[in-house]
Amino acid sequence: MTALAPQTHTVPLEVRRAAPFGPNLFASVMGTGIVATAAASLPLHVAGLRATATIVWALDATLLVLLVVAAARRWTRTTVRTQLADPVMAQFWGAPPMALMTVGTGALLLGADWIGLPAALAIDWTLWTAGTALGLATAVVVPLRMIGSGERAFGGWLMPVVPPMVSAASGALLAQHLPEGGFRQAMVLACYALFGVSLFATMVIVPQIWQRLVQHGLGAANTVPTLWIVLGPLGQSITAANLLGGVAVLPGQAAFGVLYGTITWGFALLWLAIAAAVTLRTVRSGLPFALTWWSFVFPLGTVVTGTSALAAHVPSVLFTVVAVVLYGALVLAWITVAVRTIRHR
Repeated sequence: MTALAPQTHTVPLEVRRAAPFGPNLFASVMGTGIVATAAASLPLHVAGLRATATIVWALDATLLVLLVVAAARRWTRTTVRTQLADPVMAQFWGAPPMALMTVGTGALLLGADWIGLPAALAIDWTLWTAGTALGLATAVVVPLRMIGSGERAFGGWLMPVVPPMVSAASGALLAQHLPEGGFRQAMVLACYALFGVSLFATMVIVPQIWQRLVQHGLGAANTVPTLWIVLGPLGQSITAANLLGGVAVLPGQAAFGVLYGTITWGFALLWLAIAAAVTLRTVRSGLPFALTWWSFVFPLGTVVTGTSALAAHVPSVLFTVVAVVLYGALVLAWITVAVRTIRHR
């Protein structure tokens, strides 16, 4: 067996134990951050919501700093190699880059109210650059290590390939603050390329997840929340396509965002219904708490931001109502998972 296929695939998924301090902890930063940024983009104004969302962003930024400091103290080269060798934990190396970019986007959308636009831009550019570089690395390294492993696909396989889509959406916001010209055009084109990296990787992985569900069933109960991860690239791609449509450097960008976004939005709602039904059925038979519960939060948040982005381009009661309803569900999910996480740490 080659180095590309770590000899861990014979251990059943349901009996593997997570590392004491793994990259999956950064999913809490992703989930908390999306609650804040989704509020900033809602198509309906709610008194006090922006101020509350800014406080949530500040808490999220603090959480990110604490986790980064803890990671710097605890992670060694051996630790990282061990995590990358585990075919389950390795997938969650997609969480740290998305956590970085989520906080950066929050700084631009919300934090600027407190620290000013120049400082917010500096923070966002720094975190976007670091997150994009790390995200591209995970999109290559983690799938490469899975070659020949014999592992069955699960929702977590999407984690290492979603960061480039987050980079595309976050980069579109940064591009809006660049002067017109070659630099802005290059930034937008790079974001579309990042969009493609994640989109086509998702198109390869999702059919494998469905095939596993059909042939082998749901598996262990604590893996059920990972079904929600499929919503991540779907919702984030809708968000990215429409945000890029607002930075016109190519003809037809806005039309592409609306067309692609609406089509993908329909499938996202279908998957949301399936994931919700499966989750409710599992809850009745017993759904033990695990950090995978954070899979309920960030992916759902991307559907909210995607729906809001569509509403910004196509004024529609449908998009507005769905965005607000889903945001309410997002806040409820975040509170539930955050409380359970605190109790179990």
